Amino acid sequence: MSSVLAFDFGEARIGVAVGSTELGIAHPVETIAAEGNDARFARIGQLIAEWQPAQLVVGLPLAESGEEQETSRLARKFANRLNGRFGLPVALVDERYSSAAASAALNDTGVRGRKQKPALDQVAAMQILQGWFDGAAAQ
Repeated sequence: MSSVLAFDFGEARIGVAVGSTELGIAHPVETIAAEGNDARFARIGQLIAEWQPAQLVVGLPLAESGEEQETSRLARKFANRLNGRFGLPVALVDERYSSAAASAALNDTGVRGRKQKPALDQVAAMQILQGWFDGAAAQ
């Protein structure tokens, strides 16, 4: 089975999710504290070694209008660094509403308010990856 790692990039935290291309189902993995490039890329390298993905996916934060914004530029830079460091293909996916969908999913499981914070970014990464799987299946 071929795996895919997805990232919900943020300056404070990076959510990570994984899934297999055969099953097309995403699962949250962890949230990486953005303590600096060296530490977070070291952890990402460990996750890549563990999951052996054939593809990486990064959420691209767009404004509601679909326009790119400053956070879009930062996410693109992160995606380029992933590609440069690990030599894996990186797809950018529109992540509008992924955090809202992640919050709703956590609410559905009874996790509300401040209790959501530790899981929110990785569940958002799961939403991003599931969207990528669903879009790839539709093509």
